[in-house]
Amino acid sequence: MAEHNDLGKLGEELAVDFLQKNGYEILETNWIFQKAEIDIIAQKENVLAVVEVKTRSSIEFGLPQDFVKPKKIQLLVKAVNEYVISNDLDVEVRFDIIAISKEEKEFKIEHIEDAFYHF
Repeated sequence: MAEHNDLGKLGEELAVDFLQKNGYEILETNWIFQKAEIDIIAQKENVLAVVEVKTRSSIEFGLPQDFVKPKKIQLLVKAVNEYVISNDLDVEVRFDIIAISKEEKEFKIEHIEDAFYHF
């Protein structure tokens, strides 16, 4: 497996751990609908958090959250609509990004709530 795949997997594990420590219940990881993959679907109270995890070994080329493009957002919106309907959920949906960047030997985790809106 390529090194960036390992880094991405580690980032998702760190994000799951971070969310659980902050009171979220993890409902799904790597949930796929058609061409969209949602990294993490988590719930806290009446909020369904659709979480895109972006992990970078450095911020030299930009912040991790800068790599979520409009096409990806459209796919996430479509996928989560299907998830909510198929699971008959009555929740508020929020799109978050967990940006993880490596600094020295530590990972810095930034949770950006309401990172983008429906189109």
